[in-house]
Amino acid sequence: MVVCGDDGLAHRLAAELRGVYREQVTLVVPPAGGSVRQPMAGRARAASAALLDRVVTAVNRGNGGPDGAPAAGARVVEAAEPTEAVLAEVGVERAAALALVYDDDETNIRAALTARRLNPRLRLVLRLYNRRLGQHIEELLDQAAALAGDATPGRGDTGADIATTVLSDADTTAPALVATALVGTSKVVDAEGLLLRAVERRPPRPGEVADPGLCTLALLSATNNDPAGAEGSEDSGDQGPRLLPDAAAVAAATGRGTVVLEQVAYSGPPLPAGRGGVPPFGSLFSLRLRWSLAGLLAAVFALAVALTLVTRDHPLHATYVTLLDLFAINEPAHNESTGRQVLQLLSGLVGLLLLPVLLAAVLEALGTFRTASALRKPPRGLSGHVVLLGLGKIGTRVLTRLRELHIPVVCVEADPEARGMATARRLRVPVVVGDVTQEGVLEAAKIHRADALLALTSADTTNLEAVLYARSVRPDLRAVLRLYDDDFAKAVYRTLRTAHPGALTRSRSVSHLAAPAFAGAMMGRQILGAIPVERRVLLFAAVSVGGLAQLEGRTVGEAFRAGAWRVLALDTAGRGDDGVVGEVPGAGLVWDLPDTYVLRGEDRVVLAATRRGLAELLGRRRGAGAAR
Repeated sequence: MVVCGDDGLAHRLAAELRGVYREQVTLVVPPAGGSVRQPMAGRARAASAALLDRVVTAVNRGNGGPDGAPAAGARVVEAAEPTEAVLAEVGVERAAALALVYDDDETNIRAALTARRLNPRLRLVLRLYNRRLGQHIEELLDQAAALAGDATPGRGDTGADIATTVLSDADTTAPALVATALVGTSKVVDAEGLLLRAVERRPPRPGEVADPGLCTLALLSATNNDPAGAEGSEDSGDQGPRLLPDAAAVAAATGRGTVVLEQVAYSGPPLPAGRGGVPPFGSLFSLRLRWSLAGLLAAVFALAVALTLVTRDHPLHATYVTLLDLFAINEPAHNESTGRQVLQLLSGLVGLLLLPVLLAAVLEALGTFRTASALRKPPRGLSGHVVLLGLGKIGTRVLTRLRELHIPVVCVEADPEARGMATARRLRVPVVVGDVTQEGVLEAAKIHRADALLALTSADTTNLEAVLYARSVRPDLRAVLRLYDDDFAKAVYRTLRTAHPGALTRSRSVSHLAAPAFAGAMMGRQILGAIPVERRVLLFAAVSVGGLAQLEGRTVGEAFRAGAWRVLALDTAGRGDDGVVGEVPGAGLVWDLPDTYVLRGEDRVVLAATRRGLAELLGRRRGAGAAR
């Protein structure tokens, strides 16, 4: 496996492949002088820690074997860019998979085109922020692999093993970040229009029967004060979270919260990408101007009624004469009665008042149209909203997801030219431009009336400072902060939870959430997403049953392995057979599979699995321990 990148995701991905899947990894990173700080992978994983310790030095010297193959541990190559010479040096021609996770899309695309030419059968995993471009790149590289396979002797069928997968760390982590911050909205995985929703439930009271949902995905930690200091992680032992428990474990787990699969549905279409459009009529004029116009109309009506009573004229003709007097285009009433003369003078006075009001209306309407595409300010009286800090790659994806869920949002961004400013204008989301660490910025975002705070800037200290200040304003505010280092995220989470036990606080490392999906794609599987369960991660994947001895020929009940994997749904779309229709009616994804249904080789299923369970089920582990 070859991993090329320039930030924490590359190091986390390499550690994931080494520590979980036991793969030989070659990591290509920028030179030590220009590299970024690396996150710790966890003290319990000696191999992963050893790999990350080598990043800061050029361990490529003397690390390879006589044939230039990777050593038993890991090989780290320092290179400014993944050029053709660098890719050839790290052995792309012999590699099974290549991950290009640079922060720059162009760098990843250029390297992918070069790698596909060097090795048409290479499995490619690209990190691209532009989703539309990513779809085209997938098709282009897969087509190139298919043509090269047809032209090369012995390589007739490329198959899914050499497919190209384009992922985005922003898309992978956005659902989890959104779900953590919302009341009543649980952890979700969103992939290709599929929405998986999991709900965290408290332990049932004595005599109360908890709703099991569709299935129980996990048991939460048994204690809130882990004496080992590793609550919610793999180091918590029996007191920590248990992923994919069996029915007996769920029944015996009294006093422990659960994570259940409560709802599975298709998400709606994305918001239109068009312009802001015409503002509503009510927003064209201010409230004071609308009252002024209403008062003038009432005065005109009163003058018309009075003229009708004085002159005994028809109401329509009296209204017409009043309007002529109002606009000063009627003849003076020299020879008329006194009442008529008084009414004409009053109509002229109302006409003088009408002119500035009409001018103000025109100016306000022009100003409204001019600022329709500009940034909006938080409206007065706003409450129950989410304050989003940072409109970078992650923040923009989270903002889009929040608006798709119809959640009110107020954004705070220091850079007026940030990536997500255009998205905020298109979605007509209020934005406060300013440094969140400055006094008054969070107040302008109505933080004292907000329901949640999402601190997603690229600076850890900024996110932490914003959350601490928000805690001083609202001690019970739900807060989610994005932190670069996962160990730092754990320490912040424990400290904030201890200081504010009554509030919901979550610290999330983007690389920690995204790395399992990238690693799974490198192993040749389709990862739908990842759901964090405290400090652990539960993966959702779509796999083919054929060739998997643990699934093929077994019933759904027999295929379930507690703590490792569980079959959730059957994908019947595009199969063209009627064998399943009588037993499992319907097409597409079927979620209520009976335990007696026998999985066949041509079936494709959606399953939930732990990282190690998925590695055992579908990984390339060598030796007798590869499968049971």
